[in-house]
Amino acid sequence: MALILNIDTSLDTASLCLAKDNEVLQLVFNESQKDHAAWIHNAIQEILQRAGCTINMLDAIAVSIGPGSYTGLRIGLASAKGLCYALNIPLIIVNTLKIIAAASRKNAADYICPMIDARRMEVFTAVYDKNLDEINPPQSFILDDPRFISFLPAGNILFCGNGSKKLQKISVGSQYIFDTTVSNASHLAELSQNCYANKQFADIAYTEPLYIKEFYTPAKGLK
Repeated sequence: MALILNIDTSLDTASLCLAKDNEVLQLVFNESQKDHAAWIHNAIQEILQRAGCTINMLDAIAVSIGPGSYTGLRIGLASAKGLCYALNIPLIIVNTLKIIAAASRKNAADYICPMIDARRMEVFTAVYDKNLDEINPPQSFILDDPRFISFLPAGNILFCGNGSKKLQKISVGSQYIFDTTVSNASHLAELSQNCYANKQFADIAYTEPLYIKEFYTPAKGLK
């Protein structure tokens, strides 16, 4: 009987889901990416109050660890880690691509290839089977790079996530299926319950976002 707060701020739309034993109690969204930091803590209080719960009743907190928006990932993970430390409860992390795959797997035949838009023709992607077991690990690819085709397994592949729209414009094979389901924190909740049951917890002190690509900021020149 685990009450878990699920946080997903990895993409343009952020969401929070309060779930207990695979039952979604509350689900809220924030459509404005630039406001995720200001929104998240008030939203956590809101969904707890709506569900008639207090923050001290939480058994764990789950968060999407990446890839995704660099700023969004830091906001979500910092919030989750701070609360876990203060409440002395476990931290659960789940790959964002796996969350996207979980949202679409009911429509999959053989494999699921979730994609996150990484600007221009680049995507973050991975390959899972219908049971969400990882076939190929998360990587970044330019879609017209021949290495991307060799990354894909033989068989029917369901593509999903906001990056899959790019592929649909340039390559539609008979074995390719495209799904428009949009993932949110309720799909993270499905996965976090299993992690909790299996005691798959992350280190609060040392866990960092999964960027895949290094995060660079322009350095100011020395005078």
